[in-house]
Amino acid sequence: MSIFERYLTVWVALCIVVGIAAGHFFPAVFQALGGLEYARVNLPMAVLIWLMIIPMLVRIDFASLKHVGGYWRGIGVTVFINWAIKPFSMALLGWLFIGWLFRPLLPAAQIDSYIAGLIILAAAPCTAMVFVWSNLTKGEPHFTLSQVALNDAIMIVAFAPIVGMLLGLSAITVPWDTLMLSVALYIVVPVVIAQLYRRWVLGHGGIDAMNRVLSVLQPISIVALLLTLVMLFALQGEQIIAQPSVILLLAIPILIQVYFNSGLAYFLNRATGEQHCVAGPSALIGASNFFELAVAAAISLFGFNSGAALATVVGVLVEVPVMLSVVWIVNRSKGWYENGAAVRRNTKARAAE
Repeated sequence: MSIFERYLTVWVALCIVVGIAAGHFFPAVFQALGGLEYARVNLPMAVLIWLMIIPMLVRIDFASLKHVGGYWRGIGVTVFINWAIKPFSMALLGWLFIGWLFRPLLPAAQIDSYIAGLIILAAAPCTAMVFVWSNLTKGEPHFTLSQVALNDAIMIVAFAPIVGMLLGLSAITVPWDTLMLSVALYIVVPVVIAQLYRRWVLGHGGIDAMNRVLSVLQPISIVALLLTLVMLFALQGEQIIAQPSVILLLAIPILIQVYFNSGLAYFLNRATGEQHCVAGPSALIGASNFFELAVAAAISLFGFNSGAALATVVGVLVEVPVMLSVVWIVNRSKGWYENGAAVRRNTKARAAE
């Protein structure tokens, strides 16, 4: 992990402090930046989000989808968790904790917006950090790459319908035109640009050139994320100072969701007899989120000052320490995992081949 990735939680915490202080001392500057919009799209934010997302999508090789069939058990489990379980379990946890248990402790006007942010966060499967988590569990790289490519392909068509449906079930007004615009701006267009650029780099310099490009792009992506957070907290600062417990309360359903989905994916892989080197990244892909996209969508749909934007940022805050704990669990439980009857049976079958 790079120093930015390893200490992402620290950088996010610093952004909270810097953003709140900047918003307090220079409110006019950030209000002016927040007002630079065209067709309900904040222009400074759009630039920062592209700088966040496109470098991550350059990593993805959609040609790797040809490997999907080779890991059908792990692929099937992860797709099931990411698209049939995670968004819906997060919606349920949001309704339970934010809509009911914590309702008296939160600003009444933001309850629906907080729930919306949690739903958006869970509906976007992770793209970039998954490669880090997979490497830390000695995961199968071809599986990880093919799974991420498949998730990105599914996300183009499934993100908007799932978010729209769950927000509708939550009685939250869905601005469909803005939602579709967000999908186009922050998924479709970045995927096209990233893949065209990837093809150009590989065509002119091969894999060595691509590795050099990625080493340059990765810090740009992280810096863009941190600047986005500073801007968001500069506009959210007064609300957070008034109720600092909001971040902790929002973190609770996110933590439960991560451990539930990663645990379920891990157990399902063991039950189907998948190899541990596939089950590890499968569990991690099933639990982590594409928080850059989630932040972008929440801001586009509900604005900088919304509870939805804050909820997605809390996801960024807890991502690294929580996912590292899942990595630790996966690594420590390898012996138990490989002692499963289905795993032993499939291991013998592969050895016989």
